[in-house]
Amino acid sequence: MGFEFATATRIVFGEGTAATLPDLVRGLGARPLVVTGASTERAASLIAALSAEVFPVAGEPTVELVRRGAEHARQAGCDVVVAIGGGSAIDAGKAIAILATNGGEPLDFLEVVGKGSALTALPLPFIAVPTTAGTGSEVTRNAVIASTEHGVKASLRSPLMLPRIALIDPELTYALPPAMTAATGLDALTQLIEPYVSARANPLTDAICVAGMGYATASLRRAFHDGADRKARHGMALASLFGGLALANAGLGVVHGFAAPLGGSWKAPHGALCAALLPHGMAANLAALRARAPQHPALERYTAIARLLTGNSQASAEEGMDWVRALCAELEVPPLRTWGIVEADLPGVVENAARASSMQANPLPLTAEELLAVVTAAF
Repeated sequence: MGFEFATATRIVFGEGTAATLPDLVRGLGARPLVVTGASTERAASLIAALSAEVFPVAGEPTVELVRRGAEHARQAGCDVVVAIGGGSAIDAGKAIAILATNGGEPLDFLEVVGKGSALTALPLPFIAVPTTAGTGSEVTRNAVIASTEHGVKASLRSPLMLPRIALIDPELTYALPPAMTAATGLDALTQLIEPYVSARANPLTDAICVAGMGYATASLRRAFHDGADRKARHGMALASLFGGLALANAGLGVVHGFAAPLGGSWKAPHGALCAALLPHGMAANLAALRARAPQHPALERYTAIARLLTGNSQASAEEGMDWVRALCAELEVPPLRTWGIVEADLPGVVENAARASSMQANPLPLTAEELLAVVTAAF
């Protein structure tokens, strides 16, 4: 089997490593632009230590926001971009760093709804510092951007967008509230399950997924119920990092295929959408594989997932799906209708999801009826 594996140039992981950020920034540039989430409280001391231009991101990044951010970076003469926050801040930072040097409009380069032109100029050096444990965006080569004009999310994607440095300090996640711990943590778990059964899985991502699922299984419940559990926060930071490494190199599947159009049309957190969809996406894939591809290797992989998650060496694939469903209930995952989605919206969501780039790595194509069943069950 031939495969490619690409990630951030340098990964720095561990409790207390955030204190090294000023030195890391000085090694790359003299005038940083710091991209943050709407709240800078957890990163205030880091921002103060950098004496930087600050560009806050109030929600998930949009075409207009990253356009403004790139212009801000150019006008301020910034020569390095640092994103400190969750996946939205990191995706915005990645997009700003590359658009600042490539010029043009974001839609010139955006997949699915844009022209999809290649990004050719090197970005400003980019450092990603996650303050949540879920998206893995600190080690991926794309940035998910919402186009309000089209009502969907799509990616800017290029190997050039891999961060120069990914700095992961679990201490930055200690103050995450339970609901955000659940949503981001279940996103991390999704990003370990989907690449493992992906049509583009490879031996290196397989090993990463297996290790990451072990960390998530041991840590997610504990971090949700006790945010001060340092070992659990450490484990979830690793699970998130491993999920990012896996998805960047093996792709995703049906859950993320739905999350893109849903997140583009409704103001719903990406992790919450993935959490609501995960057990139902697993159920649809299992049913389709048993019905149409009973010899497909993904069936054995779903059984392996079940045994990893449950700790039962005899567990069936369906028992793994049931374990995930029970976990989502324990972590109080809200259904899709919580975010203002109504049943009449679902056929349009299915139509958009079928075209999503993440859907292309699903272990087998799902029919429109199967896709509708997934989103209806999550509704």
